[in-house]
Amino acid sequence: QVQLVESGGGLVQAGGSLRLSCAASGINFSLHTMGWYRQAPGTQRELVASISSGGSTNYADSVKGRFTISRDNAKNTVYLQMHSLKPEDTAVYYCNAKRPAINRNIWGQGTQVTVFS
Repeated sequence: QVQLVESGGGLVQAGGSLRLSCAASGINFSLHTMGWYRQAPGTQRELVASISSGGSTNYADSVKGRFTISRDNAKNTVYLQMHSLKPEDTAVYYCNAKRPAINRNIWGQGTQVTVFS
């Protein structure tokens, strides 16, 4: 069964940190580009960070220097370490796995991150 399961969201004070995890199953994880997206109420889903199968990373300008994406292919897991959180980081965070060669694009169920000031 192809599945992405996020964890690690929660309520945190501004300036704090959280680490999100996304465990994948049913896919050849190491061959996929993994990404974290977020969607706040009334807004479109946006890319936060991505990491390719080769380990290249990409970040939204709004999170550069504060967030770090990483992957552990042995554990089929991708992480998003978030520091210096701001209220505007409040959103549902979604894990994504892409492998264009087989037309795969799958999403997790999302995890809520709420940052209060």
